[in-house]
Amino acid sequence: MKLTKKKGLLSFLLCLVLFAGQFSSQTFAAPDWPDGPSISAEGGILLDGNSGAILYAKNIHEQYFPASITKILTALIIIENCSMDEVVTFSHNAVYNVEINSSNANLEEGDRLTVLDCLYAMMLKSANEAANALAEHIAGSREAFSAMMNAKATSLGCTDSHFNNPSGLNDPDHYTSAHDMALIAQAAFQNETFAQIASTLYYDLPPTKRNPDGLRIYPGHQMIKKNSPNYFPGAVGGKTGYTTLAGNTLVTCARRGEMQLITVVLNGHRTHYTDTRTMLNFGFRNFRSLEIAEFDTAYTSVENDMTIAGLPVTDLSVLYVQENRRLTLPSNAEFSDTTSAISYDLPAEAPEHAAAQITYDYGGHTVGTAYLMVGRKSPEILPSIAEIPVKEQESVGTENQQPADTTVDSVQAMNEESASDEVERERNIQDARRNFRIPGIVWGMLAAILAAALGYGVVFWSRNQKRRESADRMLRYQRRQQRLQDIGISSDEFKVLLEQRRTKGNAPGRQKYRLPKNGKKH
Repeated sequence: MKLTKKKGLLSFLLCLVLFAGQFSSQTFAAPDWPDGPSISAEGGILLDGNSGAILYAKNIHEQYFPASITKILTALIIIENCSMDEVVTFSHNAVYNVEINSSNANLEEGDRLTVLDCLYAMMLKSANEAANALAEHIAGSREAFSAMMNAKATSLGCTDSHFNNPSGLNDPDHYTSAHDMALIAQAAFQNETFAQIASTLYYDLPPTKRNPDGLRIYPGHQMIKKNSPNYFPGAVGGKTGYTTLAGNTLVTCARRGEMQLITVVLNGHRTHYTDTRTMLNFGFRNFRSLEIAEFDTAYTSVENDMTIAGLPVTDLSVLYVQENRRLTLPSNAEFSDTTSAISYDLPAEAPEHAAAQITYDYGGHTVGTAYLMVGRKSPEILPSIAEIPVKEQESVGTENQQPADTTVDSVQAMNEESASDEVERERNIQDARRNFRIPGIVWGMLAAILAAALGYGVVFWSRNQKRRESADRMLRYQRRQQRLQDIGISSDEFKVLLEQRRTKGNAPGRQKYRLPKNGKKH
């Protein structure tokens, strides 16, 4: 018997060794964030368009003149507020209130084009008169449209920008930052119409006064043209810009696999394509994208222990992490290397059934966000037996019963067969234990291995236990709050109830959860 106990302990310790060996490297040796490249432009950023993670940054909150990459914001606003078949009439002010020799599509006062035609002229040919005409069409004037631009930029999280015209021509009150332009480009490329326009290799404008046979136009962005020395495999679109004050500016979107990268170059020195290529290569070579819902289960395994006035409350909801949300990690890092923080202060654009927002961090870098959703995840999720009314339970329990005259004999035979099988299994187990032998030298080796492994295992278990307990407390609080709200009790009343319970010693202390500071310059 003593030998059996000793072997049982050994089996447990061996399992612990394997467990500690599997996780200790992740716990104590998370890979460093990759060192970024060097670019010549004054400002630059590399952003994962799917996760929002900033992979590389250089002076990303410094303010620069954007030049014609401004037209990305103009296009996004037009697409969101106009039908593509609306007709735009070009005014004298739209055509002639531009700088001499600035980019144009040779349009004239009185020309009539659809909104879609104007968007192609503005994005591919960088036509400033098209930008002016679109602004007047939707807002009545360029000044009124500028107010729409600033409002849209603010809604996207921009903090360093002020836009004073729809085209990006020189204006001391017209400026942005690499970070803000990346946010604008991220939103734009999530719009299917914009993405299609920005990736088009040519477009035929209809006949106009100066172009009676129409005009075929091509994009200025060279990285999407296969016959260009600046071609980049995976580049799908973007926008170029240049003025004497802004220098070279460039926004680019590129996709490979599950990653969609966005770069912004500001105040470049004729190295904007080289700088963009450098950043894109850095991103695709050093990072990977993961689907959050496939990895994060920490917030979805909380037991329901809530009661109201001593009566249990049936759990009719399901907590799950929002699907189709991604995070970005160094190529050699694992999801377990991330930390997460949860906030119940939801932004206006949060999904309808969102209960909280989860932010994921890796070594001080925000690498992704997702919402914690509440409600039925899919119609296939069925209630448990405890949730089925009594009459339905009776029918469920009798659907597969055998006829009454055979049930007793069948059950008796099954019990006898099960008992015989159990005896045979026990005999086999005893035989295996008697034949199990471990050489004495192995015990000494195991002692040394276990000394190190137990240390790793205990630390790992302790850290993860605290994390689980913290997440459990947090989600129990949220679920109680949601259910109380469902029956008509407000958040303030809910907090009073919790405070009363805590003062009586019946509830654990509450922990405050805050999003980590992102360190952004405002």
